[in-house]
Amino acid sequence: MYKNLLFTLLLSFAGIASFAQHIHDEMYCSKARFYEEYLKNSKTVIQTPLLNDYDVKYYFLDLNVENTSVEVSGEVTFLAEVVAEEMDTFAFELLDQMAISEVYINDELHSVYRENDECFVALSTPIAQGEEFTAKIAYGGTPPTGGFFSGITSVYDSWGKWVTWTLSEPFAARDWWPTKQVLEDKADSAWIFLTTSESNMAGSNGLLTNVTPMPDNKLRYEWKTNYPIDYYLISFAVSEYQDYSIYAHPEGLGDSVLIQNFVYDVPGCLENYQSDIDQTAEFIELFSDLFSMYPFANEKYGHCLTDLGGGMEHQTMTTIGGFSFGLVAHELGHMWFGDNITCETWSDIWINEGFATYADYLAVQFIQGQSAANSEMNGIHNSVMSQPGGSTYVPEDEVTYDNVWRIFDSRLSYSKGAAILHMIRFELQDDDLFFEVLHTYSELYSGKTATGLDFMEVLNDVSGMDFTQFFNQWYFGEGYPTYSITYSQDNANTYLEISQTVSKPSVTPVFKMLMAYKFFFNDGSDTTIYLQQTDNVNTYMLPINKEIGLIQVDPENWVLNKVGSITTSIESGNSVRFAFGPNPVKDILNIDFAVDTQTVRTITIMDLKGAIVLETKSDQQHLNINTNSLAGGTYIIRAVDYSGQFNARFIKLN
Repeated sequence: MYKNLLFTLLLSFAGIASFAQHIHDEMYCSKARFYEEYLKNSKTVIQTPLLNDYDVKYYFLDLNVENTSVEVSGEVTFLAEVVAEEMDTFAFELLDQMAISEVYINDELHSVYRENDECFVALSTPIAQGEEFTAKIAYGGTPPTGGFFSGITSVYDSWGKWVTWTLSEPFAARDWWPTKQVLEDKADSAWIFLTTSESNMAGSNGLLTNVTPMPDNKLRYEWKTNYPIDYYLISFAVSEYQDYSIYAHPEGLGDSVLIQNFVYDVPGCLENYQSDIDQTAEFIELFSDLFSMYPFANEKYGHCLTDLGGGMEHQTMTTIGGFSFGLVAHELGHMWFGDNITCETWSDIWINEGFATYADYLAVQFIQGQSAANSEMNGIHNSVMSQPGGSTYVPEDEVTYDNVWRIFDSRLSYSKGAAILHMIRFELQDDDLFFEVLHTYSELYSGKTATGLDFMEVLNDVSGMDFTQFFNQWYFGEGYPTYSITYSQDNANTYLEISQTVSKPSVTPVFKMLMAYKFFFNDGSDTTIYLQQTDNVNTYMLPINKEIGLIQVDPENWVLNKVGSITTSIESGNSVRFAFGPNPVKDILNIDFAVDTQTVRTITIMDLKGAIVLETKSDQQHLNINTNSLAGGTYIIRAVDYSGQFNARFIKLN
């Protein structure tokens, strides 16, 4: 729990950029899609330290809800234990627009004082440390709408159905129910009872234990969960649904896992999504193997279909707008990383979003294959390197209500977060060890909150390595490296000079880490070696005497990096004195001549049979060649000037 926490935050949500790749558009979990709309409802909010005087054990939400309105009414009961020396004031949070009719503390009626969405109940008798108490709040009202971060939304869906759903992350649970928005204080259990018109179904967390007929042609859906749950993961969705349930069979469980899906009860809806929903079982079985057993196996997993532009990982029942491969995998991944283990602070959102984004990558790798996974990681890397800086860790002074986009930054929290895990996997050079780390972490912090450094400690303990420097560079640091190579050979050895420039030298001047290099020899053979970069420039002498045709940096794209030039040294016969890169190249090949002679040079690109596929003449010292017209493969580049000619090889990527 937070201690003596008192801060004033200005609520002024800004718009957020979309992902560069379509898959990451879906990954974004709809957490930062509508900040511009929410700007209309901006106001100052104070979170009182009195929230830390008690530890929540149990929530009971007994609510009246409908699919056609955001109006909510009913009662919320807290069961909590006092952790302060004594508690003379019970504090909770509820949007000021929501009316409170009664507050009972231990069955005794009390008055409530309200200020800035904070509610304070002065107790007639203070409650001592270690004692439990109940607080029952009767309330109701219509929260203002204006986006997801109004907490609750009601729309007429494209399937022709009205639907109402909640989305409380990060600060909007108080919009629709009396709560305590402190991440470290998970409730041990929760009941969510939802009374609605009999034509509706209402989905929520845990198990549906009963559907009770109520007066006025209504039904009460009674959901109960006995797993620890954070405030923002409690949810509901209500519409004219049908229940489509299937089962997963994770190895080692000895039982099945219920996958309960609420989709619109309209012709064609289930048929449209059924095959995509069915893939959820395979994901649960895969992740149970890779991470640890599905953490809520005694209850369920499931989905509530809504008009959400993505998904939100509400514990055991994701609120979702569709069922694409990547979106379903990402939201399910959150059940391990985000729900079972939750970020301890919003600065450590990597614990949620970086891990879930990498879960999607792993689903692609193990189910769709390595080629598809390579494309996925290329997209992740391109997203991160579209800008030069930014840390995955969110600095504390940037976690403010007018800067919430920073928490859910697609490039840094999602893409770079996934890339960090991919690089950890590479540094370990042992997949069994990597997944042992994830298993140990999942079990050690089950039902708890964690920070990025908590994960690092598990990583260090299990691997026997020290990742402190790695985290300083990649988690807290900013930027990425670019590698350039100059090499020469004699009859016995190959001499390498590997230089590393960085995109944010003022923050992270060098990335000290492992790197792979693949050597392609002119006799048709190849080999991969691994070298440790310790400075911006490192030199190596390798016992390689085969003639090198090409060197490829990071051939399997494990590391977040770019490639500069790869050239032989002047002593190796480069009389034209030119460098080119990147190599491999996808589109633009950059060529730099060491001397500005202002004489015309001829640049020729040939295939391996010697056929000319591209040729240009220029008197410029620096020029760019567009290689988009070339098919993927290996090519020879030749530069000719007054001093002679020089040939080198490069790889063109599709």
